[in-house]
Amino acid sequence: MSRVLILSDGRPGHLNQSLAFVKYLNVSYDVVSVTFKHQWFKALSYIFDKVGIYSENLFDIQLDKTYDMVVGTGSSTSYATKVLAKKMHARSVAMMLPRGYHYDFDIIFAQSHDNPPKQKNIIEILANFSYVEPKGLYKAQKKSIGIVIGGDNKSFTMLKEELQAQLDTIVDAYREYEVAITTSPRTSKEIEDLIASYAFDYEVIFSKNPVNPIPDFLEQCETVFITGDSTSMISEAVSYGKSNVVVLPLESEKDNKFTRFIDMLEKEGYLHIFDGTIKHHNKKIDFKTYLEGVSL
Repeated sequence: MSRVLILSDGRPGHLNQSLAFVKYLNVSYDVVSVTFKHQWFKALSYIFDKVGIYSENLFDIQLDKTYDMVVGTGSSTSYATKVLAKKMHARSVAMMLPRGYHYDFDIIFAQSHDNPPKQKNIIEILANFSYVEPKGLYKAQKKSIGIVIGGDNKSFTMLKEELQAQLDTIVDAYREYEVAITTSPRTSKEIEDLIASYAFDYEVIFSKNPVNPIPDFLEQCETVFITGDSTSMISEAVSYGKSNVVVLPLESEKDNKFTRFIDMLEKEGYLHIFDGTIKHHNKKIDFKTYLEGVSL
């Protein structure tokens, strides 16, 4: 039986893309953690890759079997993906554009906002691979909307006053609806307190209750509002369910990969960027279409 090795760098947003890929393929897999033995070994791996040296001595990993395919997401897994695939005569798959390394993997899935080069082994995708599974954490009692709140990252700042104005507009527009809301691991205490002040019909404050009802929102809510700081959350929303997707923009000093990502999805009709009005966009990405011709 064919089996896939997923290399994990410990970042859930990366691992989930690899997991989605193998789940759509419907194959058996193992997840194994990989780390560089020293921080500066990552820089050395770029040099080694450039000159064609593939050494297991740069990273730590524990394996007791061989695989037909090695899959990695993120730069900390790219070199190990190549090395182990070559050793096992397996196919190598990168779930994001592996900048800094040669693009000579068997398959590379590259997001459109990264402006990937055109070559046969690169499959351009509009969003991160996502596999959404509702868990029954939220059950709507009537027509409902969902709101997903993230937080600051290196590109965005979440301002309390702006978010409050956005929430006030949403609540006013959906007075007859049940409103469900969740925060995330990045949500600040200030924003959590703001959310709590509204007394929404269903509320998850992640720091107090670390569960993820987003899949349930996507399955049940007529419209789902998501702050624009997470490509993972937005990717899930534009690839599952029937809900309209509206992105709440955040404060940013300059154009970045997040704004390019959101702008491209709006242009293609998958979401609406909130501008005080609420428009309906429920077109969905089918990731299985990207797997045509992909085999072990």
